Amino acid sequence: MFTKAQKLASVRIVLVEPAGDRNIGAISRVMKNFGLQHLVLVNPQCDPQSEEARRAAVHAGEVLAAQQVVPTLKDALQGCVRAIATTARDREKSPLEHPHTALPWLLETPLEQPSALIFGPECRGLSNQELNYAQRFVRIPSNPDYSSLNLAQAVAVCCYELTQSVDFSTGDRPLPLDYAAIDELEGYYQHLQAVLLTIGYVYPHTAASRMEKFRQIFNRAHLDKAELSMLRGILTQMQWALQKKAESLEDKL
Repeated sequence: MFTKAQKLASVRIVLVEPAGDRNIGAISRVMKNFGLQHLVLVNPQCDPQSEEARRAAVHAGEVLAAQQVVPTLKDALQGCVRAIATTARDREKSPLEHPHTALPWLLETPLEQPSALIFGPECRGLSNQELNYAQRFVRIPSNPDYSSLNLAQAVAVCCYELTQSVDFSTGDRPLPLDYAAIDELEGYYQHLQAVLLTIGYVYPHTAASRMEKFRQIFNRAHLDKAELSMLRGILTQMQWALQKKAESLEDKL
């Protein structure tokens, strides 16, 4: 039987370019309140170990001290198989879901396969490029006349929903699928773009928008490693066939 701590320990709280050290401390505190342990900061714009951050963390100093600082969102998601981003920005063909509905999905993976909940900078939220790393998106319902939440408040709401969303009294283990990690998917997207450029399906000036649509398709599929390997094999075979055809044409000349 899984314990509550085991299920939550595999979830990373990822903050992209946080600007307030007090917010980071408050987030460490709320994470401890709800049993989460893994805080990742992407290119922080403040001192995440400042005295103000430590004061705001109160009795969650161990969460604050164990934070991981990385330069990019891609680095923060290394090894993760599922990621949900928080946003107020509508996404084509990717509906914004209620946290209560979407967040349990992060806990439906084997314990050794981590997942991530991503929050954007206080000043701007997540960019379209940053949102591309997520497979699902949540928006916290709030008063439309004043919908903006403080970062620490948003994390608190999501941590609460994440903690309350699972019946921890049951020992049902999720299906042990070997999901493709997000960084492995990124490698596939780069491979796919290279092939599509070669065959002329996309052009340099249209590649970004077209690839965003492909990301949406494959992110909805939640590929496992075997499926991803099959798709990479198809691309590799296409590249081999194109090279052979080019060599044949050269020989005829």
